[in-house]
Amino acid sequence: MVLVVLGLLSTGMFLLNDGRGDASSSAPSRRNVSPSAQKPKPTPKSTPTPVPSPTDVPSTGSGTFTTARSGGTKVGRGPHLVRYAVQVESGLAISPDQAAGEIAGILAAPRGWTHSGNNSFRLVGAGEPYDLMIKIATPGTADGLCWEGIHQSTHGEYNCEIPGGVVVNLKRWVKGSPTFDGPIHEYRALIINHEVGHSLGLTHMTCAGRGQLAPVMMQQIKGLHGCVANAWPYDKNGHYVSGPPAQ
Repeated sequence: MVLVVLGLLSTGMFLLNDGRGDASSSAPSRRNVSPSAQKPKPTPKSTPTPVPSPTDVPSTGSGTFTTARSGGTKVGRGPHLVRYAVQVESGLAISPDQAAGEIAGILAAPRGWTHSGNNSFRLVGAGEPYDLMIKIATPGTADGLCWEGIHQSTHGEYNCEIPGGVVVNLKRWVKGSPTFDGPIHEYRALIINHEVGHSLGLTHMTCAGRGQLAPVMMQQIKGLHGCVANAWPYDKNGHYVSGPPAQ
């Protein structure tokens, strides 16, 4: 009896660190068998469409967004309540609900913007009223939104704060920054704290002195100028990390 071995290729996921695994299939090798021993040729299976992984950064995307479904409870006691929603560009392998949960954790952290006693935040779900929309978008889409919102060229590299919203460049969300040597979740905290800080009315700062923590409102991706990378508005002792206004 002749066995025909079919090769099965698994579909690779493409992750945010510049890699895509494309699935392909090859035809089984032919054997010299008599006509009586031949069996019907199996119907070729279609190759599955590769699914993006959470670490792939396509240069541009669909331009449409999916809103996180779930809301959350209010965090902080400040009288200034910011209701925010989270959207992820459609077609990316990032769950809007997971991204929203991570952002909610950042805004609820003890060293975050609630520490001042002035601000409080509440994540709202799809269809609910909001004050701030946080979008995670591919570099090309982010560039378009930032230019449309504030006429700022972000060059496929940077995030921005626009009227009524924050635009997070997927490249930064996934890859961090060469000037930040901490874990990626810490750099994501810097992104959110910096851009939300703009929405609270704060402007850019610079380094206060060599060896000191960099203010969260400093554009740390453009250089630390002697400061130590830092993702939080307040230090471990509860002191606000400040610096001179950027020129």
